[in-house]
Amino acid sequence: MCQGHGCDGSETHSAKGTGCVDGPVGWLNGEPMRSKVEATIEVIRPALQADGGDIELVDVNEDTGVVTVRLVGACGTCPVSTDTLKGGVERIMRDRIDGVTEVIDLSQTENAI
Repeated sequence: MCQGHGCDGSETHSAKGTGCVDGPVGWLNGEPMRSKVEATIEVIRPALQADGGDIELVDVNEDTGVVTVRLVGACGTCPVSTDTLKGGVERIMRDRIDGVTEVIDLSQTENAI
């Protein structure tokens, strides 16, 4: 069951409010990939913010399916941010958005420089 809404997790809610991370983004059919990614980020964001972090969308390459984000706040320096990115953010985006192949965290590259 969805913690925020009490729904069974199969419902998809407006990107303007909180939403369930389960189920397809059916209400965005026909929208460009970037719009779908933005809407999915709004669904994921409350979970990251609850732990003191956040996510910023940097780029969406529709040709390759690569989504580039920047994890910020506590997520930007967290030692398990790669697990959050790959096991959470990327998994959800790949499940919900046709064409997404990978999610890359730009902050990892920026912190290495």
